Amino acid sequence: MVRQTGKEKGVLRSLDWWTIGIYLVLLVFGWVSVCGASYDYGDTDIFSLSTRSGMQIVWIGTSIVLGLVLLLLDDRYYDMFAFIIFGVMLLLLFGTIFNPHTIKGSRSWLVLGPVRVQPAEFAKFATALALAKFMSIYGFSLQKWKDAAFTLAIILVPMFFIIMQRETGSALVYLSFFLMLYREGMPGSILFAGVAMVLYFVVGIRFADVMLFYTPTSVGTLVVLIFIQLFTVALIFVYCRDRREALRLLGISMGIMLLSLLFSLYVIPFDISYIETVVCVLLILYLVWRFLMTRYRDYLWIAIFSLGSLLFFNLADYGLNHVLEPHQRVRINVLLGLEEDLKGAGYNVHQSEIAIGSGGLEGKGFLNGTQTKLKFVPEQDTDFIFCTVGEEEGFVGSAGVLVLFLALILRLIYLSERQPYRFGRVYGYCVLSIFLFHVFINVGMVLGLTPVIGIPLPFFSYGGSSLWGFTILLFIFLRIDASRNMVRQ
Repeated sequence: MVRQTGKEKGVLRSLDWWTIGIYLVLLVFGWVSVCGASYDYGDTDIFSLSTRSGMQIVWIGTSIVLGLVLLLLDDRYYDMFAFIIFGVMLLLLFGTIFNPHTIKGSRSWLVLGPVRVQPAEFAKFATALALAKFMSIYGFSLQKWKDAAFTLAIILVPMFFIIMQRETGSALVYLSFFLMLYREGMPGSILFAGVAMVLYFVVGIRFADVMLFYTPTSVGTLVVLIFIQLFTVALIFVYCRDRREALRLLGISMGIMLLSLLFSLYVIPFDISYIETVVCVLLILYLVWRFLMTRYRDYLWIAIFSLGSLLFFNLADYGLNHVLEPHQRVRINVLLGLEEDLKGAGYNVHQSEIAIGSGGLEGKGFLNGTQTKLKFVPEQDTDFIFCTVGEEEGFVGSAGVLVLFLALILRLIYLSERQPYRFGRVYGYCVLSIFLFHVFINVGMVLGLTPVIGIPLPFFSYGGSSLWGFTILLFIFLRIDASRNMVRQ
């Protein structure tokens, strides 16, 4: 039973109209961008359903209706049926793996006559609901192994199914849920470990073939091994709070590195990386010994981090060259500057950079972009639609769009923090994490700052599946937030 006191507002009055306003403005700007990206010289009717701009109006209209329906439903339904919705979406994702229709190398699309639906877009809100439901169960704690394992399973199972559909970009979006987990008590050391792995990969691969001075030592390998030692010592300093021991280990490891470098430069040239690898192994063994002597678990966790870092780095090259698909490998090499390939994998990014740069400060104006009108940028109305914004609206328009997304993210943080129950807070942080990931990666890949992984820009990229998916994500949360003042009996 839901009771409303005299001081409590109704659901309609409790809706966050600021967020709805931002949503509507983004829809308008998104349609303008789709229109500009898909317009051909000579088109007389941009509202015709035979054009992408016309169809996008249909998707926008149905999305608004869908949002209204979600607001009319009782918010308790989202809690009550969270696991059922998640289970249905898992079955749909699993069935899509065997989909005979392949579109652009991906099996993630279900073709129903003239309509194409991508279940991966809807699995995001289902996963967010399942996480919110499970994490709001009484007694839940990420510090418990069973709870942590089940939480990871909720994230990784749909992610695995989407990878099996050859849709790596959509699968990587699920990594954004770790931002929510950090808010809900996941140790910051796990986020630190993730950042460290990215650093190992980028530095190790980027400078693998650069030799140190006149020695046969790879700069990339040596720098990564030094990072592992420095991070290990820093963790000892922070978590074990033994300043003297940390400084002693730092002095020994850096001293060995310096002596090895001098010996290789002036006596016998050799690969210093072998010595540094041995130092890392000895450091790990020392931490294990300290754990056995003191029974202080932080020593063991730091040893596991160091061992994991060493294994990850040695497997990174194998993963790049034998696990990733050839086109994915080329994209990473282009991003890291190992290959240029302006006619191949780097073509999209290069052309999008030209389009954005040609827009200047104020842009060329609506429907006046030459790069987009002449179709120099592939996927310019879907994954690379931000280049249309840059060319037609210039720096001012691009900055305005980013400010709108920033306002949406900040508003979602505010709404999440004011939730009286954990279910609403967890779901809210899931929503903002997904939006943040999409915006950061999509804009980053258009600017050449992140790999091209093929994910849409929320409310801008053409298509019904992504627009409906983002609308469902947002409006379920708005409905949950609107009931925050209700007293339930």
